[in-house]
Parts: sequence; structure tokens; C-alpha cells
Amino acid sequence: MTAQTDTPGSVTTVYKVSGMSCGHCEGAVSGELSDLPGVSSVKAVASTGEVTVVSAAALDEEAVRAAVDEAGFELVAKI
Repeated sequence: MTAQTDTPGSVTTVYKVSGMSCGHCEGAVSGELSDLPGVSSVKAVASTGEVTVVSAAALDEEAVRAAVDEAGFELVAKI
């Protein structure tokens, strides 16, 4: 998946997530975040800890935090 699916009016946000170390980790985080309403794409990169989310509107940070927690990782910051 790529974050280059921007459509007019979409919002791209990059988050720092700690604890990801492999493709499985990336998939777990991407899967949880993809379930949030309005999310059109997610790209997680374990080597940098960065997760790029494209959504129809700005996401509630607590909802993002809860999704990352559900995947077993920690949301550190919005970059």
C-alpha cells in the first residue's frame, strides 16, 4: 500500500509508532488503522517507525492511539 492515493480534500498524516520491527508489525498496525472511518490508505514502515495515513478528514488522535494500542504498539507522536 502506498500513501500516494491522495484525492482532493484528503488529509495525509504521519505518526511515529514504537515497537514495530518487521512486516508482521507493519501489517498489524496498518490493519487496525485501516478500520478507522474515513481512512483510505495506510503505509507503515518498521525500520523508521513511521506510519503514513491518508484519510478523508483529520483523524481523532485518541482513536488513532487506540487502534495502534490494539495492534500492540505505542503511538509516540504525530510528525
